[in-house]
Amino acid sequence: MMNERIKQRRKELGFTQPAIAKKIGLTKATVSLWESGSTSPKGENLHALAKALSCSPEYLLFGNKETKPESNAEWAGGFEIWDSDTPLGEDEVEIPFYMEVELAAGDGILDSREFKGPKLRFTKSTLKRQGVNSDYAACVKVNGNSMEPILPHGSTVGVDTSATDVIDGKMYAVNHDGMLRIKVLYKLPGGGLRLRSYNTDEYPDERLDTDQVKQIKVIGKVFWYSVLI
Repeated sequence: MMNERIKQRRKELGFTQPAIAKKIGLTKATVSLWESGSTSPKGENLHALAKALSCSPEYLLFGNKETKPESNAEWAGGFEIWDSDTPLGEDEVEIPFYMEVELAAGDGILDSREFKGPKLRFTKSTLKRQGVNSDYAACVKVNGNSMEPILPHGSTVGVDTSATDVIDGKMYAVNHDGMLRIKVLYKLPGGGLRLRSYNTDEYPDERLDTDQVKQIKVIGKVFWYSVLI
């Protein structure tokens, strides 16, 4: 249970409830409610709690021990919109930001006409740590609520279009029969695929057999995301 993982992780790090509350700017009563299971952290509070506990939001939600801790700079901020008149720094590269092409994080939306919007500025060191070549990277907006609370509606994701081989449990941008979507993918025996949303209460897993998988084209793996609350 999420509340048990919060409590266990806090104790592993030797923090008291007041100490955690201070780190995330909330009250001890709020942390106490989370640990009792009366309420759960969501959105910005979930990310802030994960940072304070040096773990990922996915671990708190699902107990995925293989998920590595994420630094705040990787999932929030880390970029700025710029134009052609803004000089690049020595450690910076430009990545196209397709503002009019939204990846559907729900049932999907039909592909719309692509046009290049503003560019986002990334440091070369950030991309290098993720093993991403800037020539194959693009940023797009997420639409819908199926990936909440990790990716609220309007979030921005970075996609590595050179990484199309499916690794179980990773997020991918896919073209699903003419719809752009973002899902966590798992391979199934016989060549099938399972598409998972984080908001499993409203969006149950989708299991595609071998024939249905032919409707799926993996665009690339999500290597970065930014959440604005």
